[in-house]
Amino acid sequence: MIELDNLTKVFDTPKGAVVAADHISMEVPPGEICILLGPSGCGKTTTLKMINRIVKPTSGKVFIDGDDTTGMDTQTLRRNIGYVIQQIGLFPNMTIEENITIVPRLLGWDRAKYRERARELMAMIALEPDAFLKRYPSELSGGQQQRIGVARALAADPPVMLMDEPFGAIDPINRAVIQDEFLKMQQALKKTIMFVSHDIDEAIKMGDRIAVFREGKLVQYSAPDDLLAAPKDSFVESFLGEDRALKRLNLVKVRDIVTDEIGTVSPGDTLENALTRIDDFGYQNSILMVNDHRQPAGIVNRSVTRTTKGYCRDHFQAVPAMIGLDDDLRKAASLMFAHDTTWLPCVDEDGKVCGQITQRAMTRHLGARFRARQGNAQNPDIAIKE
Repeated sequence: MIELDNLTKVFDTPKGAVVAADHISMEVPPGEICILLGPSGCGKTTTLKMINRIVKPTSGKVFIDGDDTTGMDTQTLRRNIGYVIQQIGLFPNMTIEENITIVPRLLGWDRAKYRERARELMAMIALEPDAFLKRYPSELSGGQQQRIGVARALAADPPVMLMDEPFGAIDPINRAVIQDEFLKMQQALKKTIMFVSHDIDEAIKMGDRIAVFREGKLVQYSAPDDLLAAPKDSFVESFLGEDRALKRLNLVKVRDIVTDEIGTVSPGDTLENALTRIDDFGYQNSILMVNDHRQPAGIVNRSVTRTTKGYCRDHFQAVPAMIGLDDDLRKAASLMFAHDTTWLPCVDEDGKVCGQITQRAMTRHLGARFRARQGNAQNPDIAIKE
């Protein structure tokens, strides 16, 4: 959907020519989010702004859905590209409804259509239309204004969106909420998005692909997992940080490594039987007790089974933590550390036990994929266009 072909920008300064973007060539497939990542002054924002011609390229071309935009009228180009910036840029003298619908009105939409579109978008960004549409930007919090900025960019249903550090000025809690809401929208809308960020964690969370820039050059263009497992050079490796292996925990879901081999007992089982079941698994010091609906009901510890006689229903502790199949390994690791355990029961959407996840399985999975990615580093799945 978006293709950059040797896109270059050279600024003339009193001290001479400065190359801000140096022959950038890359493709972003339809419906994907591409994060432009790198240190300040590396050329990522300049590259983004050349797409909608806020910055005029010195040379090179931009193609959108296969069409060369070089000869396209600038106003037409921009009205078909959603644009969101960190400073939001809402018009203070306009209501929220007027801000959201400004591009549809410029495009000649009829009143009923653009007003309905505004209400639809407000629901999509989790703001009540009746409570907010007639307000002015000054009456909203920073996080709410940022959501309105996203809604405005989506109002005319553009196929392409450009986002320049859109959540950078928001506090961490609201930022995470807005990121999650945006990803939910993206699952339904499937826009093609170029997104500038300086936050590695945000890039990993939001991006289908990540483009790392340095001094105006595109250094590496990869899927997040490929980037973390096989950085192209020492610059990328240092930029990602020494904990890049841990960052990969965000990319793997529990369902990818869950095993259905989990020992369980029922409340009516004896403690002697519970000890036998614990020994069957060897590496665990407790066993999960489930009810008649196969839902977690408690934990029976090895120490109790060795010193006490009786039934599990009389000698169990509360389940310290559980994990869902769609949770990521970062959450699983956090729960394990917090509760000093090496395993967690996994439950499905009905709360029924469907398996377990262990520290050992997490380590093996990440280690195996890390070695595999490194071995394929010379032939990456996603390569920079030459």
